[in-house]
Amino acid sequence: MERKLRAVVITVLALATVVLGMPATASAAALTKVGYDVSYPQCGDPLPGARAFGIVGVNGGLSTKANPCLSTQLSWAWRSNGSVTGQPKAQLYLNTANPGEVRDQVTTWPTSGTTPYGPCDGSNSTACSWEYGWERASNSVLSFFTPAARAASVDGRPASYTWWLDVETTNTWQRGSSDALARNRATLEGMTAYLLARGGRVGFYSTNQQWAQIVGTVPSGSNLTGRPSWLAGSSSLSDARNDCRNPVLSPGGHVTLTQYIVNGFDRNNACT
Repeated sequence: MERKLRAVVITVLALATVVLGMPATASAAALTKVGYDVSYPQCGDPLPGARAFGIVGVNGGLSTKANPCLSTQLSWAWRSNGSVTGQPKAQLYLNTANPGEVRDQVTTWPTSGTTPYGPCDGSNSTACSWEYGWERASNSVLSFFTPAARAASVDGRPASYTWWLDVETTNTWQRGSSDALARNRATLEGMTAYLLARGGRVGFYSTNQQWAQIVGTVPSGSNLTGRPSWLAGSSSLSDARNDCRNPVLSPGGHVTLTQYIVNGFDRNNACT
């Protein structure tokens, strides 16, 4: 009887191994550690199935436009496996810009507002640049993200996300002087202030070269200091891992992610 019982136990364990697959430790190790970022260019395209985390663009290329596939892509991001410690399954990024020098050509430049740099009067000033950033972040959260999260039946609280500010020279920025760089910084400070006020975590996406051209040197008293960096420009996973040692964008911060492209998709390596 005892021999028969042991044989039954062994048989059951063997069947369990077949049904459940590899042991838990091996199964966890097999989960991909790669993250992806997607936005409006991927609308209608099949999205990567195996992923550790997903970063979704809220905007449609400009801070004034919404990603038309935002709700679908939010749902996709929340189904990531979450296998990378410190990287939430679903993250977000916002487009940024400062069109103060061509403010007569845009309808969204602010004409009033109270800021850390004094009142905004509609001019191309540091105060209005800050207010512009605050308003663009507010609009992206309230008008674009919140309804999309509701439609996707996912967490709609800004505090539940890391918000990356996408800082690239392809968008409209002020140039040519230290004052112009200060106004650009003020826009990012306004966006950062709004997201922090809603409980969000804020980081910056760029390359060191583009960051220097747009932002310049960040002063110690700025709320841009101490934020994580997400670096673009790697050509392979090997390069992405090496780029984790590149200089940070935000002084006092650290490089958290490095991006590289494979088969037309932006992949992201989490720096340890």
